[in-house]
Amino acid sequence: MTTTSRPPTLDPNAVSRWQRMAPLASPWLHEEVASRMQDRLQWIKLKPQAWADWGALRGGMQAHAQLTKTYPDAACFIAEPQEGRAQVASKIIAKPWWSPSQWRAAPVRFEMPPPASVDMLWANMALHESADPQALLAQWHQALKVDGFLMFSCLGPDTAKELRALYARLGWPPAGHELTDMHDWGDMLVQTGFAEPVMDMERITLTYETPARLLQELAELGRNFHPARFPGLRSRAWKARLEQELAAQLTGRDGRLSLTFEVIYGHALKARPKFKVSPLSAVSIEDMRHMLQGSPGASG
Repeated sequence: MTTTSRPPTLDPNAVSRWQRMAPLASPWLHEEVASRMQDRLQWIKLKPQAWADWGALRGGMQAHAQLTKTYPDAACFIAEPQEGRAQVASKIIAKPWWSPSQWRAAPVRFEMPPPASVDMLWANMALHESADPQALLAQWHQALKVDGFLMFSCLGPDTAKELRALYARLGWPPAGHELTDMHDWGDMLVQTGFAEPVMDMERITLTYETPARLLQELAELGRNFHPARFPGLRSRAWKARLEQELAAQLTGRDGRLSLTFEVIYGHALKARPKFKVSPLSAVSIEDMRHMLQGSPGASG
């Protein structure tokens, strides 16, 4: 996948609509995944002086609050690509100017991080909804300082496999767009310029009392972005058929419906730039400074 390619089973117009209309709250699953991703920070020795929370509103407000406790002295950028979401996030996160805690707190900026401005970029459950994921990875890479690190999570291919199988058995269009495998994410990280990517995955099974509750949870988590999805709204009769099939196919011995979510976790570093030797090369002052800093015996 190149920087200009897009997932073949993802409709960018549908993605754009969802990003404008998605609920202004973080789903339970997003908060749970963020908590598990935070556990992985214990292995990271670098303590960021500045970090960015990409898509904080949907990624998890509880998670954001915990991260500010983990890095109390670090400046933070709240990166919300949609302006309306940035305003909502500001109302939730920003403290009143007259609050004593505000006087002592590290600065919080509700804007995109400038290039090479943060030591950590945190992106929880955002990458699988991007219409151009490698371009998004490039944005994250640009925002990081050299030796800074990326922490992200996203959904993987086995997500809602029970629902996908049900749709296939009934001869319906795909239940959802195809999701990227963790090995492919690792390859894309390297292609984007990241170093030492570490990927891992787990499957989380959620259970529901009723088909209606299952469908409600899915509606909070996202939409079907597949170009071959049903072309319009379904009827009440179709929804009743769907709920009937869900109850018949997904109900276990405990009487609850089960649905699988594959969660992928990724970590990678922004390494010092490397340059191929050629007869004529142009190198920026900033890149040259990083190269010299990384050279044995170099001094400031």
